Amino acid sequence: MVSEVPAAGSVCIVGAGPGPADLMTLRALNRLEQAQVVVHDRLIAEDVLALIPATALRVYVGKALGNHAVPQDEIHDLLVAHARQGRRVVRLKGGDPYVFGRGGEEVLALQAAGIAFEVVPGVTAANGCSAAAAIPLTHRHLAASCVFLPGHLADDQASHDWQALARAGQTRVFYMGVQRLAQIAQALIAHGLPSDTPAAIVQDGTRPTQTVLACPLNRLVKIAPAYGPRPGLLIIGETVRLSPSFEEDALG
Repeated sequence: MVSEVPAAGSVCIVGAGPGPADLMTLRALNRLEQAQVVVHDRLIAEDVLALIPATALRVYVGKALGNHAVPQDEIHDLLVAHARQGRRVVRLKGGDPYVFGRGGEEVLALQAAGIAFEVVPGVTAANGCSAAAAIPLTHRHLAASCVFLPGHLADDQASHDWQALARAGQTRVFYMGVQRLAQIAQALIAHGLPSDTPAAIVQDGTRPTQTVLACPLNRLVKIAPAYGPRPGLLIIGETVRLSPSFEEDALG
């Protein structure tokens, strides 16, 4: 049985989902409403931040490429310090804490310090963005599996099994993959993936500013937008063809 009110001197690591507040779980909302301290990331939507109690202390620890406001070890120290002062702390993260969210690292730090904690799951970017773009992650005729990957795998191609990733029957979702699209495509095609495999870039997924660019991978490499501050997800696989945004002959 999970308590409706977190204990004093504890940390709730809360997944806020990929964007709008109405994609948060009821438990996430409950924990946020009970918070005395909220330590939050960069990509939390404004309508989610508006739900933080006016009496709560807000601590921004956002990260962007090459610009980390607060190093991860210092985030651990912040969580522990506030909890030891008897406060109900919410560590508010975009998406899901355990999917490329460093939630596991923070839990280990809390355990080592003897701090009570709870992890509240959230809709991860892969689920939210794929659904918003009408791209199934699995489909019994097209994809029996789905793989979540960090885009920076392309920086060290020798350390990953790209041949396995190039096999048919799976959907590949690259978090932070827009910047390294060309390298990812090159590695997959070199290991046997057909160059015309459907692929998509979903930017600002689930938000009013969402854009979807979906076409064969070899075309996507040519017409993809330049990397910028907007969060983006790269999806590669036959299920992308089912999206109404997919264009076989996208211009570029």
